[in-house]
Amino acid sequence: MSTDTTASVSTASVSTHILDTSVGRPARGVAVHLSARSGRQAPWQALGGSATDADGRCEDLPAPPEGTTHLRLDFAVEPYFTDQRAGARQDAPANRDGGSGVFFPEVAVTFAVVPGEHYHVPLLLNPFGYSVYRGS
Repeated sequence: MSTDTTASVSTASVSTHILDTSVGRPARGVAVHLSARSGRQAPWQALGGSATDADGRCEDLPAPPEGTTHLRLDFAVEPYFTDQRAGARQDAPANRDGGSGVFFPEVAVTFAVVPGEHYHVPLLLNPFGYSVYRGS
């Protein structure tokens, strides 16, 4: 019986999770889309997406194609914050003037990858800021 291991070392893999630091809990139900390109000048190729689970994790993103040098995670955070605000009736200054209250409606994170590596990219999120880093 032959086992093909080239697929596991010829591409990178990616996972993510989101922590809503404004409430100290994982962000559930945030849509996450993954795109790839094979060089700085190459066009982005949409690979697919998923949504964060109850633990704020998204571990079922598609595998990038061979030759990928850059990945981009697009997080659709506006619907999440709209739902949070409706449930909590937050009284943030941006909400008082009739604005949407969502300063960053989406977050795009682009990073370089090498074949065979796994990239875990956590997003620390609040209504007025965010931070990302390479996790483990």
